[in-house]
Amino acid sequence: MRKPLYGVAREGYPLILPPIVLGLLLLGLGFTFTPAILLFIGFFCLFFFRDPERRGDFSPSQLVSPADGKVIVVKEHDHGPIEGQRVVQISIFLNIFNVHVNRSPVFGTIVDAQYKPGRFHAADKDIAALENEHTLVTVDVTNGPRICFKQIAGLVARRVVFWGKKGDQLEAGMRIGLMKFSSRMDLFIPADKISLQVQEGQKVRAGITILGEFRA
Repeated sequence: MRKPLYGVAREGYPLILPPIVLGLLLLGLGFTFTPAILLFIGFFCLFFFRDPERRGDFSPSQLVSPADGKVIVVKEHDHGPIEGQRVVQISIFLNIFNVHVNRSPVFGTIVDAQYKPGRFHAADKDIAALENEHTLVTVDVTNGPRICFKQIAGLVARRVVFWGKKGDQLEAGMRIGLMKFSSRMDLFIPADKISLQVQEGQKVRAGITILGEFRA
């Protein structure tokens, strides 16, 4: 949906350029301590907002990781956002060193995308999924079930960005948004429609790791 600029997410430049430019100016004037701090901040943001190219050859039957990070939850329950469905929930926690650009987990059509402001609990806590700022996206998978995924802001991450809208066509692995600093991604899939290939504690990469296969 949105391509990076020189390998960096475009939303990052307002946080990257000011400290680097100011740091270089102060360095040129003979200052040392303050420029060092500013340059560290600028180059850390440059690292954080990196957006590497990733190309995968996926089929519509595969569920692909939408985020880099560590899987902290894999469980079945009856309280997901898909009404009347028992779901499998997969939750991925992103720390500040992970790539924070998100990618579509499936081929399909966006049915709904709802942004909700909220609080900023630590993203690895269960309460974060309920109360934190988030965007909930519902997708009809091509030749498959309806699923949901949720971008969740965290204690440090104070903004989630989703680039899609209702009616957009998704391809597995395509860029769909980003989360600024540490955060969390939850997926909800009908339990009787997925064969999982992931477990708690596993490290995953957006647009690369296959989380499961949809059942016919």
